[in-house]
Amino acid sequence: MRYRTRVTAPAALLGTVAALSLASPAHADPETGTTGPETGTPGPETLGDAVYPSLGNDGYRVSAYHLDLAYDAATRLVEATATLTVTATQELSRFSLDASGLDIRTVTVAGEPAAFEQADEKLRITPVTALPARGTATVVVAYGADPRRTLAHTAWVPTPDGFAVCPQPNSAHTVFPCNDHPSDKADFTFRVTVPAGLKGVASGRLVSAEDLGDGRTAYCYASREPIATELVQITVGDYVIKDRQGPHGLPLRDVVPTARATALEPALALTPNLVSWIEQRLGAFPFETYGLLPCNNDASNAFDFTGLETQTLTLYKPNYLLQAEKSIGSHMMHELVHSYFGNSVSPATWSDLWLNEGHADFYGLLYRYERGWADSLGLTTMEARMKDTYARGDQWRKSSGPVAAPNAVNLFDSQRYLGGVLVLYALRRQVGETVFAAIESTFLERFRNSSASTADYIAVASEVSGTDQSGFLRDWLYGTKTPRMPGHPDWTVTPAVSTLRTPQTRPSAPHDNSATL
Repeated sequence: MRYRTRVTAPAALLGTVAALSLASPAHADPETGTTGPETGTPGPETLGDAVYPSLGNDGYRVSAYHLDLAYDAATRLVEATATLTVTATQELSRFSLDASGLDIRTVTVAGEPAAFEQADEKLRITPVTALPARGTATVVVAYGADPRRTLAHTAWVPTPDGFAVCPQPNSAHTVFPCNDHPSDKADFTFRVTVPAGLKGVASGRLVSAEDLGDGRTAYCYASREPIATELVQITVGDYVIKDRQGPHGLPLRDVVPTARATALEPALALTPNLVSWIEQRLGAFPFETYGLLPCNNDASNAFDFTGLETQTLTLYKPNYLLQAEKSIGSHMMHELVHSYFGNSVSPATWSDLWLNEGHADFYGLLYRYERGWADSLGLTTMEARMKDTYARGDQWRKSSGPVAAPNAVNLFDSQRYLGGVLVLYALRRQVGETVFAAIESTFLERFRNSSASTADYIAVASEVSGTDQSGFLRDWLYGTKTPRMPGHPDWTVTPAVSTLRTPQTRPSAPHDNSATL
């Protein structure tokens, strides 16, 4: 393990820094970076996630990020500043952010230069004076980044004219220093500065576009609702912005490579009807805008999945969207559903991913079958697909574990997708369609703009149905054997067999096991 330690000089802050009233003596030597006697204790460098135990940090929470990125088309490098508003949950002599592959220039805390060191994927920050419990401070990190840098994992997607980002599940901190866990959602604003001929776009709505007078334009965006770090989108490229109106006046905007805009229009034009369909089932769309970003890179190694639900702007490979509606409509619905399950209500831990993917596939498949489009198995009804999935249940539990007990290698395999659909299908059979719909709407409303766990969903199901569903759902979510399917005593499970498999050395790709593809 290699460490790099620096002490910063004062840096200009973006906006007005909220000063802290700190009484403890300074303990960072501005010449050597050594520290003297400390008050408080270092914040834990983990949130204890079962799937990604090193991800996230404790001892504080982030309420807001402002990301200021400037892209240089000549060098293809990014110079950036991340400004975080943090509130300590304990007295902190030191705290950490997740950060990897970033060239950290300076760090300030409450306007004072802070000592820092980079260790593995952590940026350890030692403020001049300990942060008091419940105190709020502004943390400013100036850094550089190379979107083409080779890392063990990265969110950067380089394109011929810029970049996009795909942070899920654990790579947002390769783009900006952060508390990289979906349980710590925060408000986001963005400033993306680009040279002439390019556009900068980010999650949320455009606030302003400022001509800087030197051939560059600064585009500013703000999100109305909080965002989990894994759902942030920032992109630079030669784009045309295509605006259209969705149901109830919802602004829709697509960010499309200029040279491919005409070819992609048939797919983009499907969005209004998709939004209308899902609003009839899950309620009003939860964000201020929605649209697609067909990233200008179809290379197999650009990102190894088809679509990613970055908030308000879903990332896609362009060539996928050139197919006929029956080949893409179901998966476009899958990604749209993530605006509700995954984005508006984020997973409390990565073990709760089935709530995202199970729901996205559930409604994506319903949309497919309503239209009479056969799935990849040639089946045309939800009941037929679930009977097939049910038969595979014990084998999947043997090879991939229970639905709600993944690990980093199998997190995105079929058990979280179709296995999750099967759980929801069983619950709907158990309580009836009307009660099931009420469970869904209550869960979304109660946990809107926050994170929720599997236990939270079980509690809502029990409350709304008027019957304790904990035993039923825990058997389906955590059992090693597939339970009986309500209303289908004739359905059988194929016995699991031992298989010799070459162990995977990398996590499975997001969405590559979606039944909606």
